[in-house]
Amino acid sequence: MSFFEKRANRRKVRRTVHPSPETPVHNGHNYEDEVATPPIMPQDPLYSMPVDLDEEASHPNLHGIPPHHEGRYSEDQEAVSATKSNGFSARYGKRSSESKRKHEHQASGMASPPPSGKVEHPAQDASKPHDTVSPSGGYTPPPEFRMIREEVQQFLVNEAKAVSQAGGAANVRQLIEPVFGRALEKANLIVSRTERQRMLDMILSDILGYGPIQPLLDDDTISEIMVNSPDQVFIEQNGKIQLTDVKFYDDRHVLQVIDRIVAPLGRHIDESSPMVDARLPDGSRLNAIIPPLALRGPCVTIRKFRKDPMTVQDLVNFGTFTAEFVEFMDACVKASFNIVISGGTGSGKTTTLNVLSSMIPSTERIVTIEDSAELQLQQPHVIRLESRAANVEGKGKIGIRELVINSLRMRPDRIVVGEVRSGEALDMLQAMNTGHDGSLTTVHSNGARDTLNRIETMVMMAGMDLPLKAIRQQIASAVDMVVHVDRLRDGSRRIVQCAEIMGMEGDTIVMQDIFAFEQKGLSEEGKVLGELNPTGLRPKAVQRIQEAGIELPAHIFGVNMDKVFDI
Repeated sequence: MSFFEKRANRRKVRRTVHPSPETPVHNGHNYEDEVATPPIMPQDPLYSMPVDLDEEASHPNLHGIPPHHEGRYSEDQEAVSATKSNGFSARYGKRSSESKRKHEHQASGMASPPPSGKVEHPAQDASKPHDTVSPSGGYTPPPEFRMIREEVQQFLVNEAKAVSQAGGAANVRQLIEPVFGRALEKANLIVSRTERQRMLDMILSDILGYGPIQPLLDDDTISEIMVNSPDQVFIEQNGKIQLTDVKFYDDRHVLQVIDRIVAPLGRHIDESSPMVDARLPDGSRLNAIIPPLALRGPCVTIRKFRKDPMTVQDLVNFGTFTAEFVEFMDACVKASFNIVISGGTGSGKTTTLNVLSSMIPSTERIVTIEDSAELQLQQPHVIRLESRAANVEGKGKIGIRELVINSLRMRPDRIVVGEVRSGEALDMLQAMNTGHDGSLTTVHSNGARDTLNRIETMVMMAGMDLPLKAIRQQIASAVDMVVHVDRLRDGSRRIVQCAEIMGMEGDTIVMQDIFAFEQKGLSEEGKVLGELNPTGLRPKAVQRIQEAGIELPAHIFGVNMDKVFDI
């Protein structure tokens, strides 16, 4: 009877660690530092730990088994696979399973082990950080999965014609399932039906989707996906940034996903052109930057957009603004006011622009101009234009400024510019001042007053040697309203300021706040308490709104007419 079988009969399983130089070794075996641990099974956390697959070939012994015990470990592994359906206790008894749980929970600092049951998956381990989310159920495939994946992909390369004729995802799944089964047998990997389906889904995501981030793209509650490196993926969910357990294999795997997104759009990314902006088929915006500019590997940021655009009522329910603000903005849009929406990165400028654009009458011709198409206008008469990056030779670039100039020849009733960043600000002001009232655009800034300063700076970037006073006069004449959006500390997006441009006094542009956000404190959950309230000032623009045939009640602006008449 072998040494291992004697230990099994004693119902206590031991696995030796590597002998240290200070510990005496007898007959090639170290008996001093043995740990009462059951043999490694496919459900064991050691089996699902992330493994550097590049080192696997040069270091076959990945599980801490001493060289003189590798043969004994292989025999035991076969026995475990044969008895897997009966559970761990079928061969080694319940005592070893209990001792393993007790050892794991003592190591994790827990007071007492949980009740008897199946060995927990590593994704549900108590030692896992609480701020890490598991969109895919926390599943980590075994190291052999990469070899299986490459074998299936090689089959697809060889049978490219059959795959192209297969049709949809369901047909491709039927085509590769037999190949996947043979690859599992070849790898001597025995998995449950659930694990088998998850592994097959991961392969299909690599083939037909966007790899490990496909489940994140399918989740409508996620608004942003941030790949910092192959082994670090963050998401923004419900206004909070969280770390996920999603991982790529290596840098090359991330690059493959980036190429799959940008190639159909005629764009490319390589060392000579290491940055790219693109969009996914559903309209989500992608930015990617790769080495040598990104030091930790390829970095990807995806801004997702809802499949069904947010409506005015949605934002009112979320507390972004109030019904009074909506009534005032609806009147301003219908009266053809030029409105600039300002805010920081991720504050909700594009969403607000989408909502305000929905108030434009359906009888008007609208031209939208964007770097990457994000606006989702529902009117029937919409012309969508998108800028173009330079080709491989560095030629063919068409920017926002050229598109703004061209749009003036397209007989637009409204011009909607996704974002003004540089010299196109001058052409936008010229369009607003030459009969194209009702234009909308967004600007990055920290406040309503700062928005005007930013526009001044961007006009100077156009290369025109204009005096500062002339630029300010153009701004005061062109812009009617500035709506500032901010992302608060609890992750919520709110309209915090709505200011009217009154005109010039000397060399200064005069503004007055019509609506302002008033914060009243924080809730016990850390939510910001407050609302958007009128300041009590009646805007100068009311006369222009009345000329458009729209009457606004005085209470919208916080004016109590009873008190006015009492005075």
